[in-house]
Amino acid sequence: MLIVREGRGGKLNKSWTVRFVFDGKQREIGIGKYPILGLADARQVTRDVHTKVNAGIDPIEERKQNAEERRAAAEAEETAAAEAANVKTFRECAETYIAHYEASWANPKHRQQWKNTLETYAYPVVGDLNVKDVGVDEIMEIIQPIWSTKTETASRLRGRIEKVLGWAVVKGFRPGPNPAVWRGNLDHLLPKQSRVHQVVHHPALEWDKVPDFIKELRVRPGPSSRALEYTILTAARSGEVRFARWSEIDWEKGIWTVPASRMKMKREHRVPLSSQALKVLRNRKSEVEVGEGDLIFFNSDPSRSFSDAVYRALFKRMKRDGITTHGFRSSFRDWAGEKTNHSRETAELALAHQVGDDTERAYRRGDALEKRRALMQDWADFIDSSM
Repeated sequence: MLIVREGRGGKLNKSWTVRFVFDGKQREIGIGKYPILGLADARQVTRDVHTKVNAGIDPIEERKQNAEERRAAAEAEETAAAEAANVKTFRECAETYIAHYEASWANPKHRQQWKNTLETYAYPVVGDLNVKDVGVDEIMEIIQPIWSTKTETASRLRGRIEKVLGWAVVKGFRPGPNPAVWRGNLDHLLPKQSRVHQVVHHPALEWDKVPDFIKELRVRPGPSSRALEYTILTAARSGEVRFARWSEIDWEKGIWTVPASRMKMKREHRVPLSSQALKVLRNRKSEVEVGEGDLIFFNSDPSRSFSDAVYRALFKRMKRDGITTHGFRSSFRDWAGEKTNHSRETAELALAHQVGDDTERAYRRGDALEKRRALMQDWADFIDSSM
């Protein structure tokens, strides 16, 4: 039927309606306005309505369900957009925090020190990292190298990072607790300022105890155990491994290429993979069905990395509270220096450290990949020595 009604100002509004009987009851559903929906199209829609009725489908309920599904999809899209908008890097949070509070800092020197210390020490490590992924290992990587030589600067820097992360927690950009808090947290990893007399390193396992640790680690199932094993075998930083993707692995050449965006020095880093490291990757790949661009190590969602908290929980389960993930880089470096004839330069390059002055680096074109391959294979074979 074409229903004609008088609207505002005497204008006639025309719309199509279909009547049908469903479940013994006469019902009516609007199908569109005329002339947007012409006669031929209205007849076709009417036939479609009756076809659904004959198939036991209530067109009105179907329309309601479709509307609910569209509404749910729109809400999901809106939620996803809101979550994406809620992602902030540490640098973004720090810059926003400074912009909000620097007017209250009367001393211009104080304002400049805030910016300078974060730019010099924090941003190279966590500047481009999602603020929710900043953990104790990252804080230690920032603070520990200057704790004994620039203790006052390090202490103030820690306090500034704590304030930025605290602000991020309150704003909902990251969950608690705050990894930069001193009491009950970093005070277990760093000596008090008054007692600093020498360089303090990351809490690390002695190099000769690493094989026994790996032997114990390998009997523990789960992605965090495999990620830690891979981290130790490659002497990589925690964040480099936690965000590693299958697309970064060259299986034929046995190379893992870490993009510059994830490196402390902001330069691409090629990691030669030992046979043991490749075995970890092959076993991991056999356990999960993911795309080439997905994360290698994750708990349940291949698009979301886990945080350093999983390593701390793993150490606690292993009753190894006195060490950190980053400390194994020190174990590797001590082993290379004390147990092998590999050059200092090769060991430092394996850790992605800068070697030499600006002039020397300007003339160095290669990255000693094959020398580092031999070093990393010797490290992996040493780790297997207790098996």
